[in-house]
Amino acid sequence: MTDTALVTLPPPRKLWVRALLMLLMGAAFQLAAWVLLALALLQLGFALFTDQPNPRLQGFGRSMGRYLAQIAGFVSFATETLPFPFSDLPDDAA
Repeated sequence: MTDTALVTLPPPRKLWVRALLMLLMGAAFQLAAWVLLALALLQLGFALFTDQPNPRLQGFGRSMGRYLAQIAGFVSFATETLPFPFSDLPDDAA
């Protein structure tokens, strides 16, 4: 005999709460995009002077790209999972 557990989904957020969170995440997206641009310019400087990119900046750039993708997924209603700071920051694992 197998036990079947009922899976209960959390109640959906009210639309006005989601709209407020979307505005906050949109502002976070803009800030993160500027950070990524600064990171790209810094990485270009490292590559010009040392002929190779900085591995720590590569990992951070990968993490920022995943963070931007998480925000885009949330604001486009593709996912209900809130990005950082409401969940963990994406890691830089390749």
